[in-house]
Amino acid sequence: QLHLVESGGGLVQPGGSLRLSCAAPGFTLDYYGIGWFRQAPGKEREALVCIETSGVSTNYADSVKGRFTVSRDNAKRTVYLQMNNLKPEDTAVYFCAAVATRWGVSGFPRGCVSEGMDYWGKGALVTVSS
Repeated sequence: QLHLVESGGGLVQPGGSLRLSCAAPGFTLDYYGIGWFRQAPGKEREALVCIETSGVSTNYADSVKGRFTVSRDNAKRTVYLQMNNLKPEDTAVYFCAAVATRWGVSGFPRGCVSEGMDYWGKGALVTVSS
């Protein structure tokens, strides 16, 4: 069982930045595609972006395109979501999720969707407010 842990959430003012981290203590994520999702109060879960084991990312959700950037550092065994120019509507619980990926094969044959993920973190709350 892979236990994912998100960190880096908190309270930030509009226009500010945060960097979320996703890791599995005691494990490497080298063999997993990773996705970032969020769920705002009263709203459906939204896929933000997914990243392959190679570091190639899927398209970003329109709501965050140009502001959020996903990356992974295999040496640190961590996947990041850099969030810039945050807006109040970005307030949500942010989740990372993982799917085991065979070498040379995309981890997201159905796209960056919740149904394609096997392991989920408990989420990190991000609140954007003045």
